[in-house]
Amino acid sequence: MFKHIFRTLRYRNFRLFFAGQNISLTGTWIQQVAMGWLVYRLTNSALLLGIVGFSSQIPTFVLSPLGGIVADRFDRRKLLVITQSLSMIQALVLAALVFSGMVRAWHIIALGFMLGCINSFDIPVRQSFLIEMVEKKENIGNAIALNSLMFNVSRMIGPSLAGIILALFGEGICFLLNGLSFMAVIWSLLIMDIPAWKRKAGPVDIALDIKEGVKYAFGFEPIRFILMLVSVISVVGMSYIILMPVFARDILKGGPQTLGFLMAAGGIGAAVATVYLASRQTIVGLGRLIPVSLIVFALAIVLFSLSRALWISVALLAAGGFGFMVSMAACNIILQTISDDDKRGRVMSFYTMAFMGMAPIGSLASGALANRIGVTGTLIIGALVCIIASILFAGAMPIIRKRIHPIYRKMGIIPEVASGMNMVSELTIPPED
Repeated sequence: MFKHIFRTLRYRNFRLFFAGQNISLTGTWIQQVAMGWLVYRLTNSALLLGIVGFSSQIPTFVLSPLGGIVADRFDRRKLLVITQSLSMIQALVLAALVFSGMVRAWHIIALGFMLGCINSFDIPVRQSFLIEMVEKKENIGNAIALNSLMFNVSRMIGPSLAGIILALFGEGICFLLNGLSFMAVIWSLLIMDIPAWKRKAGPVDIALDIKEGVKYAFGFEPIRFILMLVSVISVVGMSYIILMPVFARDILKGGPQTLGFLMAAGGIGAAVATVYLASRQTIVGLGRLIPVSLIVFALAIVLFSLSRALWISVALLAAGGFGFMVSMAACNIILQTISDDDKRGRVMSFYTMAFMGMAPIGSLASGALANRIGVTGTLIIGALVCIIASILFAGAMPIIRKRIHPIYRKMGIIPEVASGMNMVSELTIPPED
């Protein structure tokens, strides 16, 4: 079983990437928890938590299309070395400010904005680079699932470590450790054996490339419906992460360790979800899981918002993390599988805009709404909108199946009809997405 789940690790380049990213992403989660705690300690403001989330994510909404063009036009490995190095510098500057005692809320906002600009290029490039490390098309889904797995294993480990480190040493060490963790992924990228990159023919025309990408992505119903769903979920569904320090300190009456447990709980559920996705031998049928898993996520968040016991809150966040990750990873896998090779970077940039670029709008709105009606009501409203979006997406599934099915056949994911009996089966059994 485990051999099948981790089958993509037989590729050396992906194995190196997997190891380096695990270390780096653990540091990233340590920093994210520490930033939220530092802001709330300095300001006691849920609104400021929303502003920090907004400043670190809004550049993704504006700059991701450029990141997609860069991903389709230039050497992705070299680009990743650059973006990861800049992220390391950002973390080390933040650590220096904390150690010197000079840190203020505006420093965190400004450095969060800087990191958002870096991620606008890093994420589309990194998502597109996965394909270069996997030799067989049928393993793309497994590679994406394992990529999500390492994200969520780090999400499980990082916040727990952050809670301990915050309690013992304070925020500065958290930022320093994150800065040092980037060395692992930079090293893994430098020693990979990647075929020589071939420059795309023709001059770079930013306006034309963006127009071509928009026409392709939003003119094809499956991509358009998935991007619309992800956008809605990012705005109304992800705000619970931004408000987690409020739940940890004011609702559950805990400290930084409580915050670490809550953040790690979602990571545990998400990690289980990615193991499940990696264990699947085919991507056929993933589309049906998207609305169901999103409803599971939304119901878990509603119940979490009403909970006043730590162990119940942890269990509900684990369930929510499972549902959220199944849906978002399934969207990612389908998008990367059905996208044309020469447009994948731009499609993934739109996915980045939808997944991360729309989140700051939700962060800002949820922070302001929480100040007026409280964090419980804010999460319930967001969860109800997620349920409505899931139902609408389920209604669009027949169209999505019809358009995706020929692509799966062309790629060999669904075998071509080879006999009269198969032809009869194909005519009588509806195709899966």
